[in-house]
Amino acid sequence: MLDRWTMPLTHRPLKCIARPLQQVGITPDQVTLTAFLIGISALPLLAYEQYGLALLVIVLNRLGDGVDGVLARLSGRTSDAGGFLDIGLDFVFYAAVVLGFALANPAQNALAAALLLFAFIGTGTSFLAFAIATKQQAIERPHFPNKAFYYLEGLTEGTETVMTLVVFCLFPAYFASLATLFSIACLITTAIRLWGGYWTLRRPEKP
Repeated sequence: MLDRWTMPLTHRPLKCIARPLQQVGITPDQVTLTAFLIGISALPLLAYEQYGLALLVIVLNRLGDGVDGVLARLSGRTSDAGGFLDIGLDFVFYAAVVLGFALANPAQNALAAALLLFAFIGTGTSFLAFAIATKQQAIERPHFPNKAFYYLEGLTEGTETVMTLVVFCLFPAYFASLATLFSIACLITTAIRLWGGYWTLRRPEKP
């Protein structure tokens, strides 16, 4: 919901980070993999309730997730392979963070974490299934031209997800309640994407 406003605001600072990386020959895929390795360390950190350190690696992961795309465009290395790697590792990272909170306090957090993972399956599959279909029909990206895949909007997009992960780390005692609320929002997003995607594909845009 917020991505259409936040993405233009982050482009310039991300470009400032990407330019030096381009000059020393670092590739977008290297940034993607490095960001993932940093981000996945949130899983053990959360399991051991190191919420401050977990927040730091989550922020670094999301920063790298933005830099890799900008670097790809600056260096002319945009590709379906890079986009696939990026989105695939993103979903693994999101799931790892949720699992980390479940491991931190299974009695309190496990059920809410399971619900959120269930909701993530809905948002993720609706996103990727629509991306495959739009690729086949050559439907363009009206609002997010720099995304590797067609970006079907919803109530919970990248900005809302990152904000929620940050709030989880800042207020870990309230994870169960916060995760339940976010799960509801994700399920609404899934419904919106399924409905909107169905009607978009029934009336594809003309090239």
